[in-house]
Amino acid sequence: MSYAEEFSTVDLILASGADTLGVDAFALSLIKAERQARKLFTYLVYQFPVFGTGDGKRLRMILAASKRVYFEGVVAGLDALSPIPVKELVGPEYEHLWGRFREFGKHRSKIFHGQLTTDGLNRDQLLKNVKDIRLWCRTLGTSATREFGCDGFVRNSFQKAPLKNLSMRLRVRIESLDQYSAFIRSHMER
Repeated sequence: MSYAEEFSTVDLILASGADTLGVDAFALSLIKAERQARKLFTYLVYQFPVFGTGDGKRLRMILAASKRVYFEGVVAGLDALSPIPVKELVGPEYEHLWGRFREFGKHRSKIFHGQLTTDGLNRDQLLKNVKDIRLWCRTLGTSATREFGCDGFVRNSFQKAPLKNLSMRLRVRIESLDQYSAFIRSHMER
């Protein structure tokens, strides 16, 4: 899967002409950005030599068990783990886009619960949001592919990198499932 393939469903929505295409494309794009970050995080964790075949399910279950990890926490986890901060991976647009993602989080909760946003978002604003989300995903994915061998759009993030010794470049060492749980609690939970 690639960025283009991942966002092909968003493109279908945008081309549909449906009355709800703005909100539908925004919601789906935001889900894709959140999933990309999570998959990059789990991909990097899986690089530690202690993890191998059969550990993906346990790693997934530990992360899923935390009810206090959201997008911001996953990005914080990436920053704590990655040798290159997300800010550098996203590049010059990071400050603008990170501020936008903070707004998106507020809109997300309202929209996903069928409520009105206080900003009264119209289709044009929702489509601008989609454009910013896509820019974030594209630049993050391109940089992550170059640095880690994965753009975050893989179906199975629990695979070893094609790059030799990627785990040696990571900023922390995780050597057990307990250390993984502790990492999540200390770096990612609200």
